[in-house]
Amino acid sequence: MNHQIQEYPFPSRRSMIYAQNGMVCTSQPLAATAGLDVLKQGGNAIDAAVATAACMTVVEPTSNGIGSDAFALVWIEKEKKLYGLNASGKAPMAIDAQAIRDMGYKEMPITGWHTVMVPGVPSAWSELATRFGKKPLAESFRAAIDYAENGYPLSPVISKLWDKEFHRLSKEILDPRVQAHSDGFRELFRVFMPKGRAPKAGEVWNSPDHAKTLRLIAETNAEAFYRGELADRIDVFSRETGGLIRKSDLENYRCSWVEPIHVEYKGHTVWEIPPNGDGIIVLMAMNILKNFQLSDGAFGTVDTLHKQMEAIKLAYADGNRYIADPDFMKVSVEDLLSEKYAAERAGLIGERAVPAEPGKPNRGGTIYLCTADKNGNMVSYIQSNYWNFGSGLVVPGTGISLQNRGTNFSLDPTSENCIAPGKKAFHTIIPGFLTKDGEAVGPFGVMGGFMQPQGQMQVLCNVLDFGMNPQSALDAPRFQWTEGMKYEIEDDFSAEVIEELRAKGHDIQLFKDRMSFGRGQIIWKTDEGVYGGATEPRADGTVAAW
Repeated sequence: MNHQIQEYPFPSRRSMIYAQNGMVCTSQPLAATAGLDVLKQGGNAIDAAVATAACMTVVEPTSNGIGSDAFALVWIEKEKKLYGLNASGKAPMAIDAQAIRDMGYKEMPITGWHTVMVPGVPSAWSELATRFGKKPLAESFRAAIDYAENGYPLSPVISKLWDKEFHRLSKEILDPRVQAHSDGFRELFRVFMPKGRAPKAGEVWNSPDHAKTLRLIAETNAEAFYRGELADRIDVFSRETGGLIRKSDLENYRCSWVEPIHVEYKGHTVWEIPPNGDGIIVLMAMNILKNFQLSDGAFGTVDTLHKQMEAIKLAYADGNRYIADPDFMKVSVEDLLSEKYAAERAGLIGERAVPAEPGKPNRGGTIYLCTADKNGNMVSYIQSNYWNFGSGLVVPGTGISLQNRGTNFSLDPTSENCIAPGKKAFHTIIPGFLTKDGEAVGPFGVMGGFMQPQGQMQVLCNVLDFGMNPQSALDAPRFQWTEGMKYEIEDDFSAEVIEELRAKGHDIQLFKDRMSFGRGQIIWKTDEGVYGGATEPRADGTVAAW
């Protein structure tokens, strides 16, 4: 990556961090340090990613857990090759869309057993460590187990998220449609709200059950989770509280290696995981923007924001319509990413905002981390509960909070994304990676539900179009399309710009709270081979460097 201007035009708590021997970036300092320790002890970037990810299930359980899903992009420097890992779970074989509709749901619920897919995270840890790591899981999990057993003081942002989720879930489980599962929620409050409330910033929280579960996963290379003691516990808990997951669902699950997808943009190659992940939305948006000239100094102008807003809205219209389990998609990735189709979509962008409808191509609660080691290997990794504490269900005696990824299925029987047995849902978690001329630049990501593709697009434009360094690219104010013509925008943009966007037809709502606009991390390599790390000002994150 060329030298970026070392200026910081936006409010920031930090500047770029540079190092040669290794780097870990994530939203929780204790986890980043855990990953760095593994690097110093002879592990590589893959071991550091696994160590950081395991630690994050303990130190940021509001966003992810042992029962989460995961995706990863792994750059192996010796091979000059990028590998993709899809560790998203599948729906239980007993799931029935009509039964959910008969309960009165018009859309998938947010809480309870109908939202729980088979968790993919333990499989991801095992597969990454086995294929590319140098350390056994027992060594990589050491910090996570220690924090789980002995506790750690909560950081401010996590404390705020924890309190928000305590109040949401307290109301959510009162819905009579989830009352049949009410016994299943008791463990959530016992483990995560031990004083009848969310822990406060600086207050020490621990979970011995997490420690026991992490030890079992490490000792058995995740076999206990899918085919042993932990699988039995999940099966019993599900049967006793109205769930549909069975041990056979766990036994039949394997994460899968996939071929990453990409587009070219401003002399660089942008890489993402293919569907069922929605990283393709980033690529579609960048493809659309290639049809316009965004130049240095154009950040935050009315013209730039208008084009970016319309591009991501058009990309989302297609993504929401066509992304599904790849075995069920009727439109190919190649057609969605064709430059001809991107030009057609770009032609819809005029002087005024317009409602976005899907086009017609040819038919055929999240954490992010990135790591790099002294040998040039790098990992872009993301794992998620989806809605913070996910389904609200925690397996007794294990600390395993189960994700609610099934919420992203459709109940429309005509949709490719309609929930069905053994099917993968549309997924929002997307690790990104950048290369140039066949060489790694590095990993990047912006976590935060449906903000993720939007955050990635804006960060990429900030660097590749507007010449910002990665830290400034993360610091810069953002917008978020929500639906129709509606956008949420951080109030750092000028009042004049906001009014001109409204005049173009954008329905703008200003926000002071920046937490909902994504939380990103970046490690990019300079031309001299030095790593430059940047971390999100909207989180408690850190760059741990060596």
